[in-house]
Amino acid sequence: MTAPLATTLYGKLQGAQEDGVNVWRGIPFAAPPVGKLRFRAPQPPQSWSAVRDALEFGPVSHQPVSTSGTRFGGLSPAYSEDCLYLNVWSPAAEGEPLPVMVWIHGGTFVTGAGSQPMFDGANMARNGKVVLVTVNYRLGPFGFLHLSPLGGGLASNVGLLDQIAALEWVQGNIAAFGGDPQRVTVFGESAGSMSIAALLAMPAAKGQFAAAIMESGAAQSLQPQQGEEIAAALLAELGLAPGGDLALLDTLPAARILEAGARMTYKLSGEALSMFFQPVVEPSTLPVEPAEAIASGSASGISLLIGTNLHEGNLFFREERPGESFDQSLKSLELLMGIEDLAELAKGYPKSWEGQAEFLTDLFFWGSSIALAESQLGLAPVWMYRFDWTVPGHPLLEKAVHGAEILYVFGNLHLLKHYGLTVTPEMERLSEAMQMTWTAFAHRSDPSAAGLAWPQYTLTDRATLIFDQEVRVVQDPDQEKRTRLFSSASSWPAPAASRSRG
Repeated sequence: MTAPLATTLYGKLQGAQEDGVNVWRGIPFAAPPVGKLRFRAPQPPQSWSAVRDALEFGPVSHQPVSTSGTRFGGLSPAYSEDCLYLNVWSPAAEGEPLPVMVWIHGGTFVTGAGSQPMFDGANMARNGKVVLVTVNYRLGPFGFLHLSPLGGGLASNVGLLDQIAALEWVQGNIAAFGGDPQRVTVFGESAGSMSIAALLAMPAAKGQFAAAIMESGAAQSLQPQQGEEIAAALLAELGLAPGGDLALLDTLPAARILEAGARMTYKLSGEALSMFFQPVVEPSTLPVEPAEAIASGSASGISLLIGTNLHEGNLFFREERPGESFDQSLKSLELLMGIEDLAELAKGYPKSWEGQAEFLTDLFFWGSSIALAESQLGLAPVWMYRFDWTVPGHPLLEKAVHGAEILYVFGNLHLLKHYGLTVTPEMERLSEAMQMTWTAFAHRSDPSAAGLAWPQYTLTDRATLIFDQEVRVVQDPDQEKRTRLFSSASSWPAPAASRSRG
């Protein structure tokens, strides 16, 4: 068996062939963002002369260490600021260039990595005949601290700029791995999906991809003033003043910055639902709020597949997990979404943890995804899905919670063992359907596949593919609830330019 060799613009990479798939791990797509490059836009990687082994995953961005066995499969990865690496899976058979799928992981912009076992791309690459790429990007304060107003070359949204650097690397190098740079689909979940919404609005990302799949996340960003207040609070935790000597930002230990971010987050929100590290609207990178930019045509021509899970909020609100009262949770959601008053809309929900979970699902995930889909209609084809699959009696997966679809999309069902589950034929059929439609979308910008017609989403019928025991198309599911969500301009987000961020 011959190990695959790929020649990139920066040097040669030796990968491995595993079960009919070529894989290259730990490929640098940017220079290590350390020292003078900390908090700055990513720079190109250094070239190398000898053949470089691409057999091991690179380090992951600094983040709270995982205490569960699910994120990194029970392993402890290397955490480092030197984290800008990507991984490529490509079918071993040679032939015509294949479509490329670039995965942007989620984790509320503070956790995760492209090397998580659940994102292993072998099955999807093999079964769907695609080249699959997973990427790392800077997280938390290292990736999403709004520092550009302070000058000195400091930047904002560097985590998003890392994603763009990875996409630029794909454009320049993916042909060496069997991929077609003209057929790149970005896909992501949660913060990864919210990242895609930002990419659809960012001038620097234009032309880097042709289609997008957004799972459980829509347009989400901070206004500049919020970003400045968060940055000032973190600098204060570090003993730095915004007008003082910021050269220390280049030399402070990374652990100290991470700890300061954690302290700041707890002081500002306690246990409340919040995202202090996320995209921020600012002139040089994200000049217009994503929802507004997309509605104005920034993503014109980009085919979109978008959807949510039936019980997203039940990952965050559960009976055994103490949390805020309903009214406190409502205030947190108002701040999170930048909506001044949700009280009227919340009247239809029970003031319990179940009500909190349902309201979060409907407003933050489902409703915002519908709003984004509607914005893209007329500018490109749009398809909508909903993941309803549950495991009756399971303590977590008896609901279709946030993130539950990922293992089915990637075909990595063997990891369900971490949840105490045995894979069934029904699970395998569901996974096959999701892989088939996701990769069909990458091939043809249309998710319809053999034996599974998937109509486009329109305002007339709102066709939505339901992934459940039976995979079926439903016209305008939960119509009454959707109508209620969008019935009042005062309760649903108004056009972005007129919103109050609270």
